[in-house]
Amino acid sequence: MLFRRLREVVAAMPRTRIVTATDDHLRAVCRTRLGFRDDLEFRWCPSDGVAHVTSTSRVGLFDFGVNRRRVERVRRQLEPISRGFPRPTRT
Repeated sequence: MLFRRLREVVAAMPRTRIVTATDDHLRAVCRTRLGFRDDLEFRWCPSDGVAHVTSTSRVGLFDFGVNRRRVERVRRQLEPISRGFPRPTRT
């Protein structure tokens, strides 16, 4: 259920195209407003109850926080159905 909702959220994001979507993995390409491409990836690990997330710029060393804001926006939209899962700690 959570991963199905994740697909809906990512599909609705502007300038975003889902490249791969399975029951436990989603990969998308997002275009920034300046036209740069970023990679967005989610991998669901049901045994751990965790979704691993990466959002990375393909070009450059600094993205001005675009990738972090993108992941936080997705997380906020998933919060209502993910309340039963523990909140991850930052490393």
